[in-house]
Amino acid sequence: MLVLLDSASLYFRAFFGVPDSVRAPDGTPVNAVRGFTDMIAYIVGLSRPTRLVACLDLDWRPAFRVQALPGYKAHRLAPDGKLEIVPDALEVQIPIILDVLRGFGIACAGAEGYEADDVIGALCAREAADPVEVVSGDRDLFQVVRDEPTPVRVRYAGRGLAKATLYGPTELAQRYGLPVQRAGAAYVDLSVLRGDPSDGLPGVAGVGEKTAATVVSRFDSFDELLAAVGEPGDTRLAPSIRHKLAGASDYLAVAPGVVRVAVDAPVKISGDDALAPSPADPDALDALAERWGIGSAIQRLTTALAERAAG
Repeated sequence: MLVLLDSASLYFRAFFGVPDSVRAPDGTPVNAVRGFTDMIAYIVGLSRPTRLVACLDLDWRPAFRVQALPGYKAHRLAPDGKLEIVPDALEVQIPIILDVLRGFGIACAGAEGYEADDVIGALCAREAADPVEVVSGDRDLFQVVRDEPTPVRVRYAGRGLAKATLYGPTELAQRYGLPVQRAGAAYVDLSVLRGDPSDGLPGVAGVGEKTAATVVSRFDSFDELLAAVGEPGDTRLAPSIRHKLAGASDYLAVAPGVVRVAVDAPVKISGDDALAPSPADPDALDALAERWGIGSAIQRLTTALAERAAG
């Protein structure tokens, strides 16, 4: 199995989920480092992957999405209008997290000008050998679920990993009332109509999640749905819904390209994604453990790797 980690989603959750009293000997906060490392140990123990990649945001607000929808994630901009608002206490921990990943020899992947969602989507699209499990607290990634040619599942950690739900096409269809045969693609269509305030996606005014799911389920594609908006005789759309969709035509023309992951993103991986039974650089990890006071978390992941390898 290949596990793909939505790294930023997980270390943000670790930062807010682990008390900020967890600090290094010099007082530097390391709650996100410890929490993120423990998350990996948990996943290794639970899913027993043979391959693992930590997927990174190299551009959290890609230009192609902003060009299509200027409001995309605009509410997250710092006062300078360029950078994402990241708590100082978390920002200082990100380099440490990357050092820990390097010490364990865990592959990292990114694509210039793209988000981690795109990296994950691209890696899923090209995986033809192993089942894939995506670990994220972001519902946008539900769109990658599939059964063929290799199964892709999303372990959604919106309420924490201990309460995470594993979604495939069947579970996604049941949860949102979508057609199982195209559950991932239908979730994109639902998201476009419903909107997502956390991403600055306005949706169609007056169309909530249940209505969106009902509408989406009547069509085989989003293009077919859009074509029906201009056909008053198409009874799959009630007049009131047709009117709402027609009023949002400009938005509907660009939103799918914003919501869909870019499966052609030029992903680069730092190294072999095979999950080794032991750390690649134990001396570096020992130094990190001593400097940052994260020895217990490093040991838990080391143990999880050894136990996975032992079967």
